[in-house]
Amino acid sequence: MSDPMRPRASLRTAVVWEVLKDALDRQAKATGRESLDVLDTGGGSGNFAVPVARLGHRVTVVDPSPNALFALERRAAEAGVADQVRGVQGDAHGLFDVVGRGDYDVVLCHGVLEYVDDAAEGVRNVVGALRETGALSLLAAGLGGAVLARALAGHFTEAREALTDPDGRWGEGDPVPRRFTAEQLTGLVTDCGLRIGAVHGVRVFADLVPGVLVDTEPGALDALLKLEAAAAEQPAFHSVATQLHVLAEKVAE
Repeated sequence: MSDPMRPRASLRTAVVWEVLKDALDRQAKATGRESLDVLDTGGGSGNFAVPVARLGHRVTVVDPSPNALFALERRAAEAGVADQVRGVQGDAHGLFDVVGRGDYDVVLCHGVLEYVDDAAEGVRNVVGALRETGALSLLAAGLGGAVLARALAGHFTEAREALTDPDGRWGEGDPVPRRFTAEQLTGLVTDCGLRIGAVHGVRVFADLVPGVLVDTEPGALDALLKLEAAAAEQPAFHSVATQLHVLAEKVAE
């Protein structure tokens, strides 16, 4: 996934970025602190961490890949936010071996639940990293988008396999270990006591439209971005989105 600041990459990140930015603003106002403590689990080379740091927040990125963390360090330095971004090697399963419980105002968990052994445990851990009040940004692969993509590619048997497989996989060659419906994701979050703020479908059309059309047709990119934003909030499109984004809040008891 590319930097959400770059125009072409924004097709994949624009919806999530706008929701996340608003959540950060609300959290800053609620706490009375301009600079929040943000945890980005599986944050890799800083696709979201660096833009978040540019907003003035302190970001800790936890990722199992040393190469990704090296790239994160370089990217943060180039963006002038090296002192606001910290990378540590680890994963969602052993999260509290490298970060503290209840230390963060906002937690990002993007592209992680597909790969952990126990998705429920993964959500419990990231929720456990939140302070008494805080926000969770959860992004994961959507089941319906994969079914639609395989069908449109003419792989009808694989599409049916993904539709009926417990993990939403279309076969042994599927690179994604697990996919989710919106109901499954929100269920994982509410089971941890969080309140759902919003659910968005991500990349509803972007992965289906030929890239050459977007790159060559005048105004196509902007029009497609606006279409993605409009469709993202419509529940009818959640079932065909490539990814699903859930924003949830931890409310003090």
